[in-house]
Amino acid sequence: MSRTRIRSTPVDPACAAAVDLARQAAEEIARPGEVGEHLGFDNEGDRVVTHYFECLDRAYRGWRWAVTVTRASRARNVTVSETVLLPGSGALLAPRWVPWNERLRPGDLGVGDLLPAEADDDRLVPGYAATDEEVDRQMVVELGLGRARVLSAFGRDLAVRRWHSGDSGPHTPIANAAPAQCSTCGFYWPLAGALGLGFGVCTNEYAPDDGRVVAADHGCGAHSEATTVPSMVVDAPPPILDDLGYDLFEAGSADEAGSEPLGQS
Repeated sequence: MSRTRIRSTPVDPACAAAVDLARQAAEEIARPGEVGEHLGFDNEGDRVVTHYFECLDRAYRGWRWAVTVTRASRARNVTVSETVLLPGSGALLAPRWVPWNERLRPGDLGVGDLLPAEADDDRLVPGYAATDEEVDRQMVVELGLGRARVLSAFGRDLAVRRWHSGDSGPHTPIANAAPAQCSTCGFYWPLAGALGLGFGVCTNEYAPDDGRVVAADHGCGAHSEATTVPSMVVDAPPPILDDLGYDLFEAGSADEAGSEPLGQS
């Protein structure tokens, strides 16, 4: 078996020496005084060399002018092939482009905005198979599955993690100070389906989570049985009366004393 050899292309002397030609080409597209010193060159191939010059524009710190020169076979004159401005190792670059669906955050959707769900969205699965039977179609609608797509197990797990770790979960200051959990509150309305095992909707208009999904182990001070559950506040101790500084009198001796104050030792 023979080993493949990679032939290294020698640097063309004429192209490597064409520094002045490359500088002149860079100065033609740059503003006056923006082409700095020569930074070197790269051998791009047969009779093709790219020269680099420092960019002195303050808006493009770390960038460099790249001028590619070439020479035709058996020709003596070197010509300019391309002149561009390229970023160097310390150049300031724009942030990586992020698709819109990855930039979107909760609360960004406004009035009139449309948020399309992708066809291969992992959070959704087909709702039901098409059928020609009117009875079967009506049964599907009554069961709540008359939709093109429904929540998948993956989408349900994402919602569970997001809700349970959010402001309506058990790990919040208001939940830690609550007298009891939402699952024991009369205003707690469990969700239907598998999510009803751990989540419901708060229906108390005075509660901070009214109309929102809350975890079953969440809680707040608006619990329906807040007055019957043990209080979280420790009762104040009774006052301590120091009776060592007073003299005790019998009931009859108090009338004889008249208006005189009680004796004090």
